[in-house]
Amino acid sequence: MKQGIHPAYGPVVFRDRATGDLVLTRSTLVERTDGRTVELDGATYPVVDVDVSVHSHPFWTGQGRVLDAEGRVEAFERRYGRRSGAR
Repeated sequence: MKQGIHPAYGPVVFRDRATGDLVLTRSTLVERTDGRTVELDGATYPVVDVDVSVHSHPFWTGQGRVLDAEGRVEAFERRYGRRSGAR
């Protein structure tokens, strides 16, 4: 591996802005944390704020909506009428 061409790779904490939950992992975003840090398990790590994580995403929290695709074509045809020669 060539030296000096790869970004720094190290421990980083991702903080969910919606819930405040913290996830410790490794990332190349170590240098892009703007000096912000957080203490976790007695150690200090750089922190990256994210808008959505597994702790706040509707799919993973069970609050997701299932969109009903059934009947959408029929509703469109009712609303705008069926064109001649279609289908």
